[in-house]
Amino acid sequence: MRQLVAILFADMTGYTALMQENEQLARLKRKRLKEVLEPGIAQFNGKILQHYGDGSLSIFTSAIQAVRCAIDIQKQLQQDPKVDLRIGIHTGDVTVDDDGIYGDGVNLASRIESLAVPGGVFISEKVFDEVKNQEDISTRELGYFELKNVKLPVRVFAIANAGLAVPGRNELQGKTRQPQNRLAVLPFVNMSADPENEYFSDGITEELLNALTKVEGLQVISRTSSFAFKGKNDDIRDIAIRLNVDKILEGSVRKSGNRVRITAQLINAADGYHLWSENYDRNLTDIFEVQDEISGIIANKLRENLAATRPSTIKTSAHNIDAYTHYLKGLHYWNRLTPADAHKAIECFEQAVALEPDYAQAYAMIAGVHSYLGSTGQMLPQKAFDIVQRYAAKALQLDDTVAEGYVAKASSLLFFEWKWKQAYEALQTALRLNPAVTSAYQMLAYYYILTGEKGKAIQIMEEAVQLDPLSTIANQYLGNVYIFGERYDDAIRQADKMLEMNPQMRISIELKAWSMGLKGDWAEALRLFEEVHRLTNHPLKGLMGVGYASAMLGQKEKAIDCIRKIELRQREDPDTVLDGDLAGVWYAIGDWDKAFHHINECIRKHTPPVNFFLEYPTFKALKKDPRYQELMKTQAVHNR
Repeated sequence: MRQLVAILFADMTGYTALMQENEQLARLKRKRLKEVLEPGIAQFNGKILQHYGDGSLSIFTSAIQAVRCAIDIQKQLQQDPKVDLRIGIHTGDVTVDDDGIYGDGVNLASRIESLAVPGGVFISEKVFDEVKNQEDISTRELGYFELKNVKLPVRVFAIANAGLAVPGRNELQGKTRQPQNRLAVLPFVNMSADPENEYFSDGITEELLNALTKVEGLQVISRTSSFAFKGKNDDIRDIAIRLNVDKILEGSVRKSGNRVRITAQLINAADGYHLWSENYDRNLTDIFEVQDEISGIIANKLRENLAATRPSTIKTSAHNIDAYTHYLKGLHYWNRLTPADAHKAIECFEQAVALEPDYAQAYAMIAGVHSYLGSTGQMLPQKAFDIVQRYAAKALQLDDTVAEGYVAKASSLLFFEWKWKQAYEALQTALRLNPAVTSAYQMLAYYYILTGEKGKAIQIMEEAVQLDPLSTIANQYLGNVYIFGERYDDAIRQADKMLEMNPQMRISIELKAWSMGLKGDWAEALRLFEEVHRLTNHPLKGLMGVGYASAMLGQKEKAIDCIRKIELRQREDPDTVLDGDLAGVWYAIGDWDKAFHHINECIRKHTPPVNFFLEYPTFKALKKDPRYQELMKTQAVHNR
């Protein structure tokens, strides 16, 4: 029988050695462990499935209870005769039968226990998400670890309640493979008197990131996550833990008149040791030549320290400082993830190309933002993707090494032209040019859902979050593909992670609402959807979820009212395409004729491939209708 459980591994340390030295004491301690363990597990509603030598495997229906049990056990075992015990806890979907327990979660819990220290309780990020708001449970993050037979790095926490052992990360070296050649480039600090020079210091960081992603053997954390620490004074070791890096490059810029001084230092994250540090004094005759020169010097220096071999190619991204300023402002708005901010981003990028007509990167970003608007119904697809195609082609004509140009091209091929194979090839080119461009991972996940490979979609987005762990876009998309894979608890954890950063982020509240509803709690989903609607500050926006959840709760009149408002908005704003929203609410009401009408309207208007949004679990029952198979035949024609 498959079930979601908290898995607790406990293992007595030094037992074999103690048996050789003092067999009587070893047996006494094992007896004491059993006397504490068995009633303790039972007290917190757990169940011991297996005793093995000097350890045990137990399961709990509640992660909170599992952690409280572990704390209680460790505190008891600190008393004489003291028993040195390691405990590791993880939650996972497992199979439990008479012969034992099976599943990836069991292996991961075992690996976390082996990482732990005597007297300590280590937990996975999934368990942390369950216990972080419990007043009686304290935690300390230890960072990401490469664990044996676990593909992706695992984020681990220690329970930090009084009386428990809480090691520093450096104390765990040798127990696991540490990240190697993973680098974060923190935003260079503007030390100039003029705050306007902020854009120059940001530009230095941008050029370094672009150059260093091309250094073979080096993994560079993406811009979004690095810039999350801008203006903050976090400890280097804490930053390294959050970003799962072993080295950090930081620096400062001081500009005065026609002179500029740039300081850069490469730091070993584990101990804060400076691997090297240099100052560069230059004349500021050409701001971008200085950027390129410094970027090249630092990239070469890093190559020496990191034993990477492929030379990086530094290309000037712009020549006009005002154009570059507008470009940086455009990135700022783009990363805020709202339709209104997307339009502001477009304005900034257009100002950049007006000042510098050969600005390839800015053309690529204009294409990328229009793709977002066209694929989400915020703009007529025909109009949006005409711009995407023209601007992506212009970007690649100017510079065929701009990865974002290939991503924008792929978005048109996926969302509008429905040429999936060509889209896949464009995305592979983008990732070859820049492995850190996480938007390419999002497009690949979309491609894998279209081709029925949801497991690959999840895998590719988990890799994207490793590259850009603090990116709201990457984390949001990972949450969405978890829903496609019907992993609703994982999707809720992703939503909660983003809501910690911004409690009013509408897309994250919506992600949580769909996850709660699909788990069966449509009442809580409706409450969350109504909050999304309130945050739009518009009577006609954000109503699809409200209508769907209302219908699922039998509130048909309320659902119909949502439909009428969506239709009114469609009439008032003909540039939007809301047939997908209407199809969803009519489907939830049970009127499949009207649902199929609006699905066919999506096809007629060339909105993103219908078989993409029909893969969303909300439409699961629709696949039984013969009209669904006819639709799939229509879509398959475009899979070329």
